[in-house]
Amino acid sequence: MHVLSDRSGLPLVVGISNGNTHDSQGLKPMIAGLQSKHDPDRGRHYKPRKLHADKAYDQPDLRKWVRGKRIGVRIARKGIESSERLGRHRWVIERTMS
Repeated sequence: MHVLSDRSGLPLVVGISNGNTHDSQGLKPMIAGLQSKHDPDRGRHYKPRKLHADKAYDQPDLRKWVRGKRIGVRIARKGIESSERLGRHRWVIERTMS
């Protein structure tokens, strides 16, 4: 199960994939689905400003792709950053999924 949520934990896009699919393979379709959503209050398309993700998404091609969409990237780097630094942001999605 793949979920993109806003800062408060409100699910914006939910996707389902096979059990043996790596988390990182669900990122592009999720962001593409999010950017096609229309925000009726603002009268335009919603564009996220920043993406927080854990080490499963630490791949150079994904970072480049997300930056190409003009979205700030805050993905924990394997072997460099501890998982605890993203904790205050990650608990939001963990709570949403539970």
